[in-house]
Amino acid sequence: MRPRVLAVVLACLAPVVSGCLGIPDEGPIVETRTEADPNEELGYYNDPPPPESGDQPAEIVTGFLDALTAIPVQTNTAKEFLTPAAASSWRPQRRTITYAAASLPEGSNRVSVELAGANQLDGGGSWRGPLPADDRVLTFTMQRDEGEWRIAELPDARVVPEAWFSQAFRRVSLSFLDPSAQIVVPEPVFLPRGDQLATALVDRLIQGPSRSLRGSVEQSFVPPGVDVDLSVTVSDAGVADIQLTGGVPVPSERDAALMVAQLTSALSQDSSLTGLRISINGEPVILSEGEPKFDMDRGRYYDPTGTESSSQLFALRGGQLVLGDADGLAQATGPMGEDDLGVAAIGVDLRGTRVAGVTAGGGRMLVTDVSDPDAGVVTVARGSTRLLPPAWDFADRMWIVDRPAGGAELSVRENGRVRPVRVPGVTGREVSRMLVSRDGSRLVAVIDRGADDRIVVSRVRYDDRDRVVGATRARAISWEEQPRASVLDIGWASPTSLTVLHRLSGDLTQLQTLPVDGAPAGLSDISVTLQGSTRGLVSSPRATDAVLVGTADGLVDVLGPSEDPILDTAGLVSPTYVG
Repeated sequence: MRPRVLAVVLACLAPVVSGCLGIPDEGPIVETRTEADPNEELGYYNDPPPPESGDQPAEIVTGFLDALTAIPVQTNTAKEFLTPAAASSWRPQRRTITYAAASLPEGSNRVSVELAGANQLDGGGSWRGPLPADDRVLTFTMQRDEGEWRIAELPDARVVPEAWFSQAFRRVSLSFLDPSAQIVVPEPVFLPRGDQLATALVDRLIQGPSRSLRGSVEQSFVPPGVDVDLSVTVSDAGVADIQLTGGVPVPSERDAALMVAQLTSALSQDSSLTGLRISINGEPVILSEGEPKFDMDRGRYYDPTGTESSSQLFALRGGQLVLGDADGLAQATGPMGEDDLGVAAIGVDLRGTRVAGVTAGGGRMLVTDVSDPDAGVVTVARGSTRLLPPAWDFADRMWIVDRPAGGAELSVRENGRVRPVRVPGVTGREVSRMLVSRDGSRLVAVIDRGADDRIVVSRVRYDDRDRVVGATRARAISWEEQPRASVLDIGWASPTSLTVLHRLSGDLTQLQTLPVDGAPAGLSDISVTLQGSTRGLVSSPRATDAVLVGTADGLVDVLGPSEDPILDTAGLVSPTYVG
C-alpha cells in the first residue's frame, strides 16, 4: 500500500503570550523549507519590575530570574537584584541556560533553584545540548546591601525559560568561508531577533570561528580586533550602516571583497535590509567598482547550496541512468544511460555532469560522464565489500564509504587520486548512510544500531592547499523527541539541517527536520507521518527542490499538493539529487 499522509505537524515552541496555531486536519499541507523571518518583531514588550524594599532572599532570586526575560533582551534590570560588586563582575554573556521548568527558590543565605529540561548555549549562541546533571541546581549566595537582600554570587549565565527563549531568539547562520575562500560555510547560532539582529550578527562575525575550527575548517575576513561603533543603524530605506572601529588598517581589495561577501550573506537573513555600507575607523570600504553601498545579494556567489549545482533528479531505470524533472525523466546519453553497466546505486557531482555508480553487491565503483556517449568509464574502487553511494562537494571531491566486516572505511577522491580519511567515531563503525555538505565542511553518518541508530556529524579539516587532512571526532546529534529510532534514510534540508526518514512502528514512518547541532526544531521545520512501505528519501539543501519519498508505487512529493505518487516513477532505483 502506498504511503498515506496521516498528519503534518509544525513544531510549536510554546509562545509566552499566545497558544499554538491550529494544526491542519488533512495533509500534506506544509509550507516553507526555510526559517521564519529572523527579524520579525515580537509584537510585545516585557519590562519586569526591579526589586522592592523588604523583599526576602527567595523573592529576590525570583525577581532576578523574571528580570532576565525582558523584551527587548537586556540585563540592566536583572543587575539591580545584585550587589554592586556582583553586578560589575557578573558575565551573563558567557553562556545561556534554557529550562522547561524550575523549582521555587528555597533558602535564605544560599538560595537554590533546580532546573528541569535544561539545555545550554555557549557565549557565541551555539547550541551545546543538555545541561550536565551536576549543573542543574543553581545556587545564589545572598548578602545584605544597605539593609536590603541582594545576590552576591551567582552563575555566569543568562538563565531563561525555553518558551521565552524561543520567542526572543532566532536560529540564524553565521557566514564564514572555507579554507580556499570559495564558498560560505554556515554556522548555526541563536541571536536576539528584531532590531537587535543586525548588530548581533556583526558582533558575532567579529568574534570569528571557534578556535577548534579556525583555519582548517573555516576562516573569516572580518578583521579581528574591530568593534561595532555602538550598533548597526538601519536607514528608512533599509540600508545598514556598519561602522567598525579598532586599530586595524583597511583590508586589501581581495580581503575586503570577501568581508563584504560574508557580511551580506549573513545579514541577508534580515529581510528588512536592502543593502549595507561598511566603514573602518571612519574610512568607507569601497571596492574597485567604486560604490560604497553593497547589495544584499552580493554573497550569492558563495552560496553554500552551490550556485552552479543542478536541480535535476537522477535515478536508475532498468540498470540505466535517467535524469530530468521527477515527472519527466529521460534516458541519459552518456555510457551509463546507453548501457547496463551493472550499477545498482549512484551519486552525481554538483554540476550534474559526472556520475558514479556502485555495482550490485557493492564491490566496484565506476565513474563516467552523464551526457557524453564517447566518454570512458573509470573504475575508482574495486575489490570492495559493501560500498555506499558516494557524496560530492563543491570542489569535485568524491567521498567514498566501504563497509568491510571490520567497520566502515572512508576515503576521498580529489585531483584524480583516492586517499583514505580517518573520521573518529565513524571509521570502524557500522555505517548505513553517509552525507557530505556541499561546502565540504560537514560529514554526516548514520551509525546502524538496530532500533537505536545514531546520527553523527564530523567537521572536515583541510590544509593550506585545500587538501583533506582529517576530521574532528564525530558527535552524536541530540534527538530529544526520538531517544531511540530506526533511521531509514537521511538527506539535506538546508545547509545546516537534515531531513530524516525513520520508522515509528509497523508500517508507520516519519519524515522530520533535524538541525545538525541538535537544537530544537523551529516553527518552519517539518514533521510528516506516513503510512505504508517507504523505500528511501530524496532531498536537497536547496529550498526549491522537492522532498521525495520512495514507495512501491513511485515517488511521493510529501510537501506537494497531492498524496498520489508522481506518474512514471515506479520502479526507479537509487533516485537522488546531486551532491
